[in-house]
Amino acid sequence: MDIKAVQTSYARWAPVYDKTFGAITNVGRQRAVDYINTRPGTVLEVGVGTGLSLEHYRTGLQVTGIDFSEEMLQKARDKVQALSLQTVTALQQMDARTLDFPDNQFDTIAAMHVLSVVPEPTKVMAEIARVCKPGGKVVITNHFQRQRGILAFLERAFAPIANTIGWHSDFAIETVLQEPALSVEEQSVLPPLGLMTFLVLRKAEIA
Repeated sequence: MDIKAVQTSYARWAPVYDKTFGAITNVGRQRAVDYINTRPGTVLEVGVGTGLSLEHYRTGLQVTGIDFSEEMLQKARDKVQALSLQTVTALQQMDARTLDFPDNQFDTIAAMHVLSVVPEPTKVMAEIARVCKPGGKVVITNHFQRQRGILAFLERAFAPIANTIGWHSDFAIETVLQEPALSVEEQSVLPPLGLMTFLVLRKAEIA
């Protein structure tokens, strides 16, 4: 995925995102937030988008959101202001491949439906691991490619137009599981039709 294509795509999608992709991905988003709400401390949401998750974080968490799209971030800022969300401490424009945070900063990092739209997702995962505290959790919801069946065929068919539609339909789960500092703690498929996968990764403690 080309970074300029991401910028153009999400500027185009921002006005209608909540009622299109936002609605389709709601189950995964709610599952991720429910899990995060059982944890303490600081949260980084990578790819916060229009801020659909922000009002659902429990009181007491300190949530930072980042996104590459200023159009998406403005929608998120409007929600924070309209709902007076005290849990949200910052919303910043940032490239997820080079996060402007120190090492070992956040207790929990969320990446909801974003890893298949960013350029160089392995770099993004490396940055996520870097800024996650030792023993911290990385919570991911995303669509990953299937190996067989009609949906696998459709995923491959849409793959060549990734830059146009704004996401990789044939995104492999192995892409997010190869970061050595992170290990899988939980993995499950989500409705409808198992289109989305819920993952919890744990960062190793410092020896």
